[in-house]
Order: sequence, then structure tokens, then C-alpha cells
Amino acid sequence: MAALLYSTNCSLDGYITDEQGSFDFSEPSPDQHQFINDRMRTVGTHLYGRRLYEVMRVWEDFDPTELSPVEADFQEIWRATDKIVYSATLDEASTPRTTLERSFDAQAVREFARTAEADVLVGGAMLAAEALRAGIVDELSLYVAPCLLGGGAKALPDGVRQQLRLFDTRRFDNGVVVVTYLRA
Repeated sequence: MAALLYSTNCSLDGYITDEQGSFDFSEPSPDQHQFINDRMRTVGTHLYGRRLYEVMRVWEDFDPTELSPVEADFQEIWRATDKIVYSATLDEASTPRTTLERSFDAQAVREFARTAEADVLVGGAMLAAEALRAGIVDELSLYVAPCLLGGGAKALPDGVRQQLRLFDTRRFDNGVVVVTYLRA
């Protein structure tokens, strides 16, 4: 059985972007990027909200010869992964291996993850909030950057109370710490 994962970068005060929408504070170091690549190898499908999809789709277009080896590896992983974009405003998905859904159905996603052959990753704060509210996220990983943003888009939604069990922690050379929790 595959797991439904939520993984995101965030500031120490819990924001994935600052108040202007910038996430430049969260650029991974090479060792962190390699760790992320290794974790992404277990993912067969990415579930994206529109905004995150629009950010991530650039991995389709980069010239791999202009990327570092770890970035080129990530690009290859990303291109090989199926993607489902949840958006009521996009006219079409502009990348291969991508389907467009108009609304998020938590029970359908739970069943999809339960029967998938590889893990399913939900991304984008608003989409992940829906999955967290529905109680269907099996694993939650926060890559906590050593900075305070003071506001912006929150990594975790208000109004969700769940018991989690610490599964793993790791510190990277840039001061980022990843904490991974499993649903209790």
C-alpha cells in the first residue's frame, strides 16, 4: 500500500512563502537536494494545486546540461512522475504525464493512494490543507529553514488537530532540519 505524503519547505515560524509570495529562503543545499531526490524516487504521482504546479512546471523546460548533477537528477525524477493538478481556473495542463481535475475529492484521493503502486505526494498549501483536514495524510515532512518570515502562506492549516508520531529527523549543512511525522 502506498502512502499519501505532504512535504514542504517552511520557515521556523511556519510559512512556505513570505508576504510577497517569495520562497527564496528555501533553496536547498546540495545535500538537502539529494535527500529530497532520494525521497521523491518513491513517489509515483504528485497532486498539485494550481500555484505550485505553475512553479514546478519549469522543471519540464530546463536544459539539463545547464543544471547541476543533483538538479538534473531531480528534473528526471519530476518528468517521470505522473501529476494531477486540481484547478478550477486552468484551461489545460501544459506538461506531459499531467491530468487536470476541477475539484479535490478527499475520499477519491484516499482510495487512489490506497491502491497506488507508489507513494502519492500532495503539494501546495491549500490542497494539502484539504487533505490534512480530511485526515488522509499518512506522512508529513517539514523542511524547516533557519529563518523567520513573520507572515505569508502557512505550511499547515488552522483548525486541524491530529496526533502524529515522530518518524525521523535530519539536519543539513545549510541549517535546515527535516522533521517527518507519521499519522498516529
